[in-house]
Amino acid sequence: MQKLKLEIKNKLTQALRSKFENYKPESVSMPFHTRLLGKDRMALYSFIQSLNTNFGTSIFEPVAELLAKSRFDKVEKQKDAGGTISKNAQRAIQDIMDNLESANTKPNKNEEIAKILEVANSGETSSIKPTKIDLFLQKDNNVYLIDIKTAKPNKGGFKEFKRTLLTWVATYAYTDSNNKNINTLIAIPYNPYEPKPYQRWTMAGMLDLKAELKVAEEFWDFLGGSGSYNMLLEAFEEVGIEIREEIDNYFKRFK
Repeated sequence: MQKLKLEIKNKLTQALRSKFENYKPESVSMPFHTRLLGKDRMALYSFIQSLNTNFGTSIFEPVAELLAKSRFDKVEKQKDAGGTISKNAQRAIQDIMDNLESANTKPNKNEEIAKILEVANSGETSSIKPTKIDLFLQKDNNVYLIDIKTAKPNKGGFKEFKRTLLTWVATYAYTDSNNKNINTLIAIPYNPYEPKPYQRWTMAGMLDLKAELKVAEEFWDFLGGSGSYNMLLEAFEEVGIEIREEIDNYFKRFK
């Protein structure tokens, strides 16, 4: 675990230094804020906003990849989910979505996947371009197609998240004829409500919470094994301490 922690710290340090090298503060004029807080604090605020925008791709995805490689046989970031879907699978997905939106049925991932797989390779097909899989994992005969989301996704967005997960099942099943056990997940890297539980009820009507959602510790420990989440927090804190002077010197330029 210590070797893995060091690799993660190196990855974090590289990502931050790369961000500093390529970062250009927004040119939006905020004269009142700037005079009140100072150029350096406004530059820091702008930097944090910029970092938040791509934290998933620049930080969480590379870290997740490193962790998962310690436990899974195959790990890929930003994997193509496939571009072909059977029209029968499209109809099955629409039927699932209609029933969930009208609350005629409750989410049940095993049943939903079974319905899609039953027709995934039959009948006419369509060409589509689904969202890329943020993190693809394979272990033995199981594959995991993971969509990494921000900590507070909009409630209305879960309909589209659900459709994406179902579509991945259909396109991956059409492309991969080995009939692996397909699992799809929404991953949320941290719980913004700590120490309170994550507000899972906001997505209860769309997601099978036990089978389709992993939040904070359960996500990171799923990737790297027990203790991975706490190890990550330590790694982030240690990197922050180790390069604090470097960060401070960078923002002094804006005074």
